[in-house]
Amino acid sequence: MTRLLIDTNIILDLLGKRMPFFDSAAKLFSLGDQKKLRLCVSSISFTTTNYILTKLKTGDEAREILRRFKALVRVLPLDNKIIDLALNDSTFRDFEDAVQYFTALENRQEAIITRNLKDFKNSKIPAFTAEAFLSTMNRDMHS
Repeated sequence: MTRLLIDTNIILDLLGKRMPFFDSAAKLFSLGDQKKLRLCVSSISFTTTNYILTKLKTGDEAREILRRFKALVRVLPLDNKIIDLALNDSTFRDFEDAVQYFTALENRQEAIITRNLKDFKNSKIPAFTAEAFLSTMNRDMHS
């Protein structure tokens, strides 16, 4: 089963119903729910997502949304090694992107799904938008 690290922006597209990105995020998570993909997230994504959701909802509502969301994903650990790798890597301008990348690398993810492809241009793991990944997946299924 394909293992994908889902970047925080894709989670926010789904949970925030952000258009026009919601549809491809919803399709991706639906495939995960159907066990056709293994969707993983960095533990840092939960804290960031909660922070943003609490700007739009009450704290209790944000937690309930995250409780339901957690059933769709596997949460990958954030540990000392990942933080050290992220802190000491100069190819990522954004620290959070470096944490996402090294979480994916250390947990042997096959791809990173993000809307910010430029942030992962130096990645050794392929990075796709949700829409591009779904398009590739459909093409592979029909070939």
